[in-house]
Formats: sequence, C-alpha cells, structure tokens
Amino acid sequence: MSVIVGRGTWVGRGAAPSHLHASAPCCNMSSEHTLSSDAPCDPSDTANGEDEMVVTPNTVSGKIDYDKLIRDFGSQKISPELIERFERVTGKPAHPWIKRGIFFSHRDLDMILDAFAAKKPMYLYTGRGPSSEALHLGHLVPFMFTKYLQDVFQCPLVVQMTDDEKFLWKDLALDECHRLAFENAKDIIACGFDISRTLIFSDLDYIGHMYPNVVKIQKAVTYNQVKGIFGFDDSVNIGKHAFPAVQAAPSFPNSFPHVFGARVDVPCLIPCAIDQDPYFRMTRDVAPRLGYLKPALIHSKFFPALQGSSGKMSASDENSAIFCTDTPAQIATKVKTHAFSGGRQTVEEHRQMGGDLSTDIPYQWLTFFLFDDERLQAIGEEYSSGRMLSGEIKAELIKVLQPLVKQHQLARSMVTDEIVKTFMTPRRLLLS
Repeated sequence: MSVIVGRGTWVGRGAAPSHLHASAPCCNMSSEHTLSSDAPCDPSDTANGEDEMVVTPNTVSGKIDYDKLIRDFGSQKISPELIERFERVTGKPAHPWIKRGIFFSHRDLDMILDAFAAKKPMYLYTGRGPSSEALHLGHLVPFMFTKYLQDVFQCPLVVQMTDDEKFLWKDLALDECHRLAFENAKDIIACGFDISRTLIFSDLDYIGHMYPNVVKIQKAVTYNQVKGIFGFDDSVNIGKHAFPAVQAAPSFPNSFPHVFGARVDVPCLIPCAIDQDPYFRMTRDVAPRLGYLKPALIHSKFFPALQGSSGKMSASDENSAIFCTDTPAQIATKVKTHAFSGGRQTVEEHRQMGGDLSTDIPYQWLTFFLFDDERLQAIGEEYSSGRMLSGEIKAELIKVLQPLVKQHQLARSMVTDEIVKTFMTPRRLLLS
C-alpha cells in the first residue's frame, strides 16, 4: 500500500471506510445537493468490479490510476502548457516535482497565475495532523514543496496544526495533541519558511478567530452530505462530523483577520495529496454560497513506503520509513535492508533483464530527492538496462538521503521555543 505525501500535507485525516472507491465521495454528496463541476460523477466508472483502487482521506490502496483519479475527482491535469505559463508568469523554473509529474493535478492553478500576473495578493494554506513526535520524510515532502511555492509567490502562508482532529481520531490526551503540535512546528519551521510571511496555528488556540466561518460552513453542509463524503456512520463521535468545516475554514482569507482583515477577495492555493481532495471539493462547493472565492489546489501523487506497495509508513514502525531523527548509519541500514527492490533474483538475470523502475523504491525515492535531472536519468538508464545492480542504486539513494536528513536536523536544532512562539502568534504578515 502506498501512503500519501504527509496525508496530503495533513496526516491521517478523515474516517472514510475502505470500501469507498475514488469517486464515491462525489456520488454520495450529490445525493443531497447538486454539485458543481468540482465533483462530477459517473457511476459507470466505479461499476467495474475489476477496479480495486481505493482513495479516500483515510485509505489509499490498490493500484493507483492517476488519470482515473483526475476523471473521477473532476480536477485537471497539469499540462506542459500550464508549466510553461507558470515559468513565464513567475519568472522562476518549475519545481522538479512539477516537471516530473509528482504534482500532477490542479484546480484553478491558472486563476492563481492570473492573480499573480495582475500583482494581486494571494496566500498558501497547508497543514499537519500532529500525532507523533518523529516526522518521516513523507511528512517533509509537502512542506518542502510549499516552501518552494512561498519563495516563488512571495506570499503569506498559513499552516494549520490540527491538534483537535487528532484528539477526536486518536487515543491521545488533548494536552498531548497540543504539545505535539508545538514540537512538530519545529520540523516545519526547519524547512526554511519566511517568518515575516508565515503563521503556524494550533486549532485549539486559534479556533475563535475562524469560528464564524466554521459555523457558516457547517450550516451550508448537511449531515447526509458529510456522511456521504467521509463515510461516517452513526457510531462515530459528533466531533468527527463537525471537523471538516474546521479544515475548510482556513481556505477563506477572513479567517485570518490579523493578516487580511475582513477581505474575502484574496485567493488561496492549497498544495495537498489527491486523497485530501474531498475536503476541498466540499469547501469549493459551499464557497460561492457564502460569498467567497473557491480555493485553488495543486495535487501530489503518493509517496511510496520504504517497504514497497505492501508496506505502510508508520511512526510506530521504525523500519517503515526514514525519520528526521535517523542517524547516517540508521539510514544506510534501513535502505540496504528494508527498501523494496525492483531488481531480479540473480545477478545474471538482472544483467539480462534490468531492474523494474516501476516497483523499485530506491529509484522512486530518487525521483523525489535527487534534483539533478541528468543524474537521475543516467541512474534510471543504468539500472533498467541491468548495468547497475540493486546494491548500487541503494548506495545512490543513501548518498542523497544522509545529507538531506543531516541538514534538516541541523536546521531544527536552531529552532528555539521562542521562534516557535513567534511563528504561532497571530500577527500581521507581509502580503508580497
């Protein structure tokens, strides 16, 4: 099973049951309210019993067909033309993750570019569900990408720490969820965000500022719609039913009066994994009825587990992922011992047939963390031809990961409690 990029920047969100397929949320939601084109639904797409793909805010399994997800969710593929326009409007090269199709789908990214070209303000919104002390590399990916976007657009960023959500979903004390939000913020800050343009907020601390929008959203979405989107049954606590509106509220600028005042005309761009899209299809559906702009989204593919498609990255399994606290020796051991290989059974067979890039985790991880396009292409050609062996491509990955993790550890060690408090204090931010 592939796990998502930080659960689409939010970790472990939602409670949709595993039987809901990719297009199920929009089908169920439309039974209560006629949705816009943000949530098209063709029942024939999911009637085929051979389709075992499951993509919900809580469950990702099966062979992922990203083109089908685009069709089912009603988003748009990031085209070469859009990438060219992105570079032309921003004057910056597109991130390798955009060029390599890791961020592959969007909603209204073209409108964000329109606003930027017109020198109008905009902002970014992402988040983290703080349920563990140690973050792994999958958690860092969305923040690394969001840091790139902030550098490109020179705009405010709001980072939601959903300590309330983790209390509702996990067997954790409320105070512990709140503490973890503070600790996880250190890893986020270590990614290099601009303190003059970034607000990190705990829901438990900040909820009063955005509560007017929360209740407006709650009133605009029915109980049956929430059940249909997220798969809740009548046995879950009522906090879970109410929470989606809390995740939706930061999509609207007047949830941040210290930054935007009462303005409702500042567009929002949300980087997230594709499985988080149901939250924001709901948000985009209610936005016009509240007199707000629809948030724009840019979707990522899923970050693969170290142990391959049958494994899952988990903070409770130290061998399932590379953690931000791992030593160079631990990184080397994990990659050598646990990284799923697309190599063949014998050296002779591998030399003849070559490695399978589609299943080889070291190569897939290199597509995320090796930004040298020429070197990545060379490794792919060498490995797929059989000239490079599995141990050699693992060594290439180790050489990339060890300095990456060490650099993050150094940056995090410099983040003091006072710096965290500054990032988490509601205040005016630079708009450009």
